[in-house]
Amino acid sequence: MKNTVLTSTHEALGAKIIPFAGFNMPVQYEGVNVEHETVRSAVGVFDVSHMGEFLIEGEHALELIQKVSSNDASKLTVGKAQYSCLPNETGGIVDDLIIYRVKEDSYLLVVNASNIDKDWNWIQSKNDVNATMRNLSNAYSLLAIQGPKAIEAMQSLTGQDLSAIKFYNFVIGDFAGINDVIISATGYTGSGGFEIYCKNSEVKQIWDKVLKAGAKFGIKPIGLAARDTLRLEMGYCLYGNDIDDTTSPIEAGLGWITKFNKDFTNSEALKKEKENGPNRKLVAFELNERGIPRQGYEIVDQNNQIIGRVTSGTMSPSLGKGIGLGYVPSDQAAVGNKIKIKIRKNSVPATLVKLPFYKN
Repeated sequence: MKNTVLTSTHEALGAKIIPFAGFNMPVQYEGVNVEHETVRSAVGVFDVSHMGEFLIEGEHALELIQKVSSNDASKLTVGKAQYSCLPNETGGIVDDLIIYRVKEDSYLLVVNASNIDKDWNWIQSKNDVNATMRNLSNAYSLLAIQGPKAIEAMQSLTGQDLSAIKFYNFVIGDFAGINDVIISATGYTGSGGFEIYCKNSEVKQIWDKVLKAGAKFGIKPIGLAARDTLRLEMGYCLYGNDIDDTTSPIEAGLGWITKFNKDFTNSEALKKEKENGPNRKLVAFELNERGIPRQGYEIVDQNNQIIGRVTSGTMSPSLGKGIGLGYVPSDQAAVGNKIKIKIRKNSVPATLVKLPFYKN
């Protein structure tokens, strides 16, 4: 297992450390519900330095990115970011990622920790245009400062106007006494805030100053367990749960990041799937009675016939009810449709709902 630069810091803070995506990561400090509520109502900081970062540069950088990604990266101007995915050749997804246009011919790709090697090899195998590729994953750290008080709590640490950075935009500037830091208005919680990309040698100073500056705003360190409940309340997909090598972006509800005004890996097949409609769809459900849905639980119809499985599920701290995602046949995917979730020996009634679960 790898450590992040801050692993010993998390241990000193009393975090419960677990293996995750090849790293020792803090899963919780005080507890999931407390940490979840901190992000929803105030501000919290996550160490997500396990994520991967690739730099793709040169005059053919955009050409390579356009070929391997589903979204239209030509729309990116310097200072803008874009959510996208890497389709495979068999209808599934290699990974989902965020693409940042750092300079005119320079793009930063941020990928999931568990897929760093897979993604690197995949993109490299498609690089017949000789774009320059650099894997920076082992050299960079990433902090996510999330919550409605993030701007106010962090403004004293930078000369940049944080309130002026729009969603999915970023600046490169000073932060917590360090220059050339990426300050990005992205996140995975639905409660606003920033992601901070810095060198490994800089992250401890930034972490300490973030906690100090945020103290009067109630900042707390947040673990991966609350990160999961926060993202699920927003209906954000998690790779390995809701999307993987066998799920298409169309059936996963990611048609909005799949643009057919260009050619990319498997684009013809995905275009046909979009035109004809997928056989199954990723749906969101809320339990109508007490229970906690978990990944792998069976989804059944009113006749108790199995129609799918839960891909992500939890007890929502914000809503106080069981929520989840899962794939069902398209003809049973309408909002309002009644289903049941098999929780041990019980079939717990549930209703399909429109995302997000949490509406702030």
